[in-house]
Amino acid sequence: MPHDTPLITMLALAFVIAFAFGMIAQKFRLSPLVGYLLAGVLVGPHTPGYVADSVLAQQLAEIGVILLMFGVGLHFTPSDLMRVRWIAIPGALVQITVASLLGFGLAQLFGWGLGGGLVFGLALSVASTVVLLRALESRGEVETGPGHIAVGWLLVEDIFMIAALLLLPPLADILGGRGEGNENIFAALLLTAVKVAAFAALALIVGKRVIPWLLQHVAETGSRELFTLAVLACALGIAFGAALLFDVSFALGAFFAGVIMNESDLSHDAAQRSLPFQDAFAVMFFVSVGMLFDPRIIYEAPLPLLGVLFIILVGKSVAAFIIVLAFRHPLSTALTVSVSLAQIGEFSFILAGLGVSLGLLPEEGRDLLMAGALLSIALNPLLFRALEPAEAWLRARPDLLRRLGAKGEGEI
Repeated sequence: MPHDTPLITMLALAFVIAFAFGMIAQKFRLSPLVGYLLAGVLVGPHTPGYVADSVLAQQLAEIGVILLMFGVGLHFTPSDLMRVRWIAIPGALVQITVASLLGFGLAQLFGWGLGGGLVFGLALSVASTVVLLRALESRGEVETGPGHIAVGWLLVEDIFMIAALLLLPPLADILGGRGEGNENIFAALLLTAVKVAAFAALALIVGKRVIPWLLQHVAETGSRELFTLAVLACALGIAFGAALLFDVSFALGAFFAGVIMNESDLSHDAAQRSLPFQDAFAVMFFVSVGMLFDPRIIYEAPLPLLGVLFIILVGKSVAAFIIVLAFRHPLSTALTVSVSLAQIGEFSFILAGLGVSLGLLPEEGRDLLMAGALLSIALNPLLFRALEPAEAWLRARPDLLRRLGAKGEGEI
């Protein structure tokens, strides 16, 4: 039997080590995502011992990104977002602005330039949908008012970050990075917008008719294997076609595939069929991200890391807390939303990777983001446990609440 099997070796070791570290994290009542990231650190080039194939890891991680974005699109229901649009849309945009400015300011202190500051600030401003949903599910709050606001808020953030991923490559030259060599930046942006619009129109007009019909036809065969294969073929096929024909990212193509499939009456079954693959390759995504992390950043740059954590845990949360109170929502809702956003995750990693590849963000910035993600994801469950004591402490100080813009004590 041949032993030169790097793909099998990579998958076997990554899943085994990720499982072991995920269980350890769970035992300590931390998110398993922390364990997956640590597993990546262990098999990465910055720690002794076995070093996984980074090229294979990145390709497997790309599949993870596709399936993650497919899952986001599959759960994207415009009606849910419209129910909380008056708080989710302005709230998310203001919070993104505040966090991005804080991150941009911190990056300027490091001397990273305009492009580095922009990427760094945007990466710090967006929370992890995976972490948020799992935290809300563990508390049974997904279908509650605060849960709807938090999920809608994250949807707006995700859509904003998708736009950022599209715009960064054509803007890289004027931001000080390695762009696509376009002399006319407006023509490049217009071409990008036309490609995205053409793909979106084709996907939403044609896809909404073809994909639901296809799923219904496959479901009538009664074959579970064919239905699962149809779901994966749609997700990966549309993502690949978007990249090949329209020069659109795999992530955006997968997102639209999920949105299209959400129109089908079989969308729930599609979500259930694709979930194991999403979970498996999401693990590979986080492992590959962990492989990029250099642990030396923790003791070589402790003050910058504290600045990053301050923005994630305090800056974003306080901004969200004040925004929700300003929209006259209850104190408990403001606290739940603010704690939900006190972490960063998958989009931060994707933005950081793109920023480094475009020459906008230095590798130190990516390492700081990785460390900030690891620590914020680890601390997020502790913040949720502190919600009730924090609410009791604030209720005992009505003057402070009134200054923050909260309702009267009887309505809080």
